[in-house]
Amino acid sequence: MITVFSADHELHCGLLEASGGRFRPSLECPERAINVIAALQDAGLGDMRGPAAFDSRKLTRVHSHEYVEFLQNAWTEWQQAGMKASNARAQTFVCAGLRAKDTRPIQGRLGRYAFDDSAPIVAGSWQAIRRSADIALTAADIVKSTRKNAFALCRPPGHHASRECAGGYCYLNNSAIAAQSMLDAGQDRIAVLDVDYHHGNGTQSIFYQRNDVLTVSLHADPGDEYPYFLGYSDEPGEGKGHGFNVNYPLPLGTAWNEYRKALADALDVIRRFSPPAIVVALGLDTFAGDPMTRFGIETGDYLEMGRDIRSLGIPVLTVLEGGYAVDAIGRNAVAFLRGVDGQ
Repeated sequence: MITVFSADHELHCGLLEASGGRFRPSLECPERAINVIAALQDAGLGDMRGPAAFDSRKLTRVHSHEYVEFLQNAWTEWQQAGMKASNARAQTFVCAGLRAKDTRPIQGRLGRYAFDDSAPIVAGSWQAIRRSADIALTAADIVKSTRKNAFALCRPPGHHASRECAGGYCYLNNSAIAAQSMLDAGQDRIAVLDVDYHHGNGTQSIFYQRNDVLTVSLHADPGDEYPYFLGYSDEPGEGKGHGFNVNYPLPLGTAWNEYRKALADALDVIRRFSPPAIVVALGLDTFAGDPMTRFGIETGDYLEMGRDIRSLGIPVLTVLEGGYAVDAIGRNAVAFLRGVDGQ
């Protein structure tokens, strides 16, 4: 297992999120990645290497030019507007009855390019966001060139980010960028398996009309959980993408025995698609002790989950997504990666 990692994620810090009518430190914090890399090092799990630097055209294969430029410049523009808050966030969001226009003030564009207020911009955000995408791209190159498994230890995460909207702690869609990069490098098809507790609405929307990327997601029923407005079982894809999006919304309280049945069915769908490699959007927020979620998966279950995915017999690119039980996220990641690597 080769792990790609950068300490630049620590620049994306001091995030605040709304809770109970006031702001508190965000659960998407630097300690998440710090604890994962420490656990991997303690476990002696594979090689560690830093990311290469990629041209921004890799990003705009998935996201719009305008959105990438917005992310790159948002903090500078926030300061130039005389805003004093440490977190740049939207006041107004585009929804039904409003137009998605590019306004001149940064306050307007923060709502133009976001679907919720959980993805604020701070002073170091762009460097961390950009490096997170580079990590995913580097890991994708490793899988493509060596046919070995790789782990992209990305922070911030990405699977909620759509073509030109941030949200759910996500800015650039690392899993989608990695999948597209593998296609551009010569693969004719790629599967993305999302095992985060929350539906990867961004990944689904990016590939929803395509048949070269199979998107499969196991997640909490959006009738009960974020992101609420996407991730239902009656979303099969559109146009030539019809039949290439499969969702498994699961009830609150789902534990490993029931989750594994859904995973087995999802893996059968992927086998029929017969991709040469798979991108796994690894959310460790399915953990029973996660402070944000309501599933019942234990640390030992992640080992079995990894082994089940390994049974596909193809290279696995694992991209870190959610997981907010900071004290447990490292050992959960190690268990999953050991399963994927056959340990």
